[in-house]
Amino acid sequence: MTAIRPLPDSVITRIAAGEVVERPANVVKELLENALDAGASQIEIRIARGGMQRIDVSDNGSGIAKEELPLAVRRHATSKLDARETSADGVFAVASMGFRGEALAAIGSVAKMQLISRPRPRAGESPESAGAHMIAVRGGKTAPVRAAAGPPGTQVTVEDLFFATPARLKFLKSERAESLAIADVVRRAALAHPALGLVLLEDGKQRLNLPPHAELGARVGAVLGRKFLENSAALDVSDEEESQKMRLTGYAGLPTFHHANSYRQYFFVNARPVRDRLFYGALRAAYHDYLVAGRHPAVLLSLALPPHAVDVNVHPTKAEVRFRAAARVRSLVMGGLRQALHGAGHRATDRNAQTALAAMRPGGMGRSGGFAGAPPAQVLTAQESQSVLGASDRSAGESADFEQQARAHLAAPAPEAEARAGDLPLGLARAQLHSTYIVAQTADGLVIVDQHAAHERLVYEKMKQALAREGVARQMLLVPEVVELASGEAALLMERKDEFAALGLVLEPFAGDAVLVRETPAMLGEMDVAACVRDLAAELARTGQGHALKESLEAWCGTLACHSSIRAGKKLSGEQMDALLRQMERTPHAGQCNHGRPTYVELKLADIERLFGRR
Repeated sequence: MTAIRPLPDSVITRIAAGEVVERPANVVKELLENALDAGASQIEIRIARGGMQRIDVSDNGSGIAKEELPLAVRRHATSKLDARETSADGVFAVASMGFRGEALAAIGSVAKMQLISRPRPRAGESPESAGAHMIAVRGGKTAPVRAAAGPPGTQVTVEDLFFATPARLKFLKSERAESLAIADVVRRAALAHPALGLVLLEDGKQRLNLPPHAELGARVGAVLGRKFLENSAALDVSDEEESQKMRLTGYAGLPTFHHANSYRQYFFVNARPVRDRLFYGALRAAYHDYLVAGRHPAVLLSLALPPHAVDVNVHPTKAEVRFRAAARVRSLVMGGLRQALHGAGHRATDRNAQTALAAMRPGGMGRSGGFAGAPPAQVLTAQESQSVLGASDRSAGESADFEQQARAHLAAPAPEAEARAGDLPLGLARAQLHSTYIVAQTADGLVIVDQHAAHERLVYEKMKQALAREGVARQMLLVPEVVELASGEAALLMERKDEFAALGLVLEPFAGDAVLVRETPAMLGEMDVAACVRDLAAELARTGQGHALKESLEAWCGTLACHSSIRAGKKLSGEQMDALLRQMERTPHAGQCNHGRPTYVELKLADIERLFGRR
């Protein structure tokens, strides 16, 4: 082994650059954040060849004085921390977007960078009193400051990214992929700061032009499209604990508005875009009851909390954060999402209607098309159906006899009901097709309902209510089982033992890294206890949340609900069909079954008229 020796400053700077600047999108992100911290209200970004050839970011912010330009491109020099914040504890209460003072130095060490800045005139000064000046950095070498021409604000030009470290170039993707990554950075900044005007030009062509907006909804519509707004529910919830007030705002996409990847998920903490596992875990927990495996909801969540309550100094790119009260944040996110979804009621995405209309047109999708959904629903065997236990047994029994329920919830007599059809979101039943689909007439169109999928959701929601009200029945193991775990996992489980006990799993500490299992949820019958406990421990270690057990219970309820529901092929009377529609209108999440498939499709009269050339 060679002797220990200090690294040269040039190597130190390039190591820092490797942490901060991995691709052109990182450069754009850092320069955008600098402009925001400078109070800019308008930012223009120009890129060439995916940012690999040139990146130009101009803003109308406060600018940098001539004498401070050399400091701006030095490592660990910043204007974003005052004397209090530079104390030992101050860096854990940062309100600015950036504060490390590494970005410009890191960029200049691996590229050709030029910075032109003109400070805004102070009170009483003429607009011409402060001129523009320029400083250039090439591969870490800084040129002297000299006079230049430019408007108030700052313009940073970065050319030939990674020319000083050519080995990094082979890790970049195609120009198209790098351009898309930059556009994503700009979109996230636009969503985090609705009042900010943003322009993005790529190879001389305008890609984005976002004027300032007074409201988040208007900016969301401009960036993510009207479809996102139309297929989501707004949320605004708070945690008013005096020591750490928090507020969560944004939009929760309808469960039926799901996608194949998580690209349409946006998370912000104090207007900072983040990719935090706490958000992903809370999102999964809030939606797992409504989505098929492998599908992802579209969401936008913005969390505001005091700077001292979140540590943004976890990673050089500040994409990860650490919360001082992680459990409260998780609870707020999950509660806010569930409240928004509950408030959405029976709403479902209109995407399914567009799919149906496209299939009806000449040259439509034909037999290969269809709605986004899930694998066929599972059906219990006769023997399995006898294993209904506890509160779920009573709930399922009450829900199974739908014909009796239909009369109890019978709609008003036909003439009166006809008169108030406009007040019924799912309309009045007109026909049953193939003993499977209910056709209802609404005030401005028609609705087609899958009777099995719809009733499955109704039964499932009643079973969940019964479980929440009466608890989970337990069964004691004849011989308690000892489960060996990885180092530290037993302690994680014991911290949450009360939560698991409420779900029917009773754990006790055992010697070393092991736990003793005494009781399990009765409704799950015979189960692989060791595998279940190890899965819970692994999930806690990975995400900080143990939802596997709760998901198993709810999956069992979902399977039972599927078995207990009206089957396809069962003929229903008009009264029964109308009763089902009224129950759907009163039941949250009735827009999709337990497997993520839509329960109904709504076709507007105007769209139907277009099919027949009447419009």
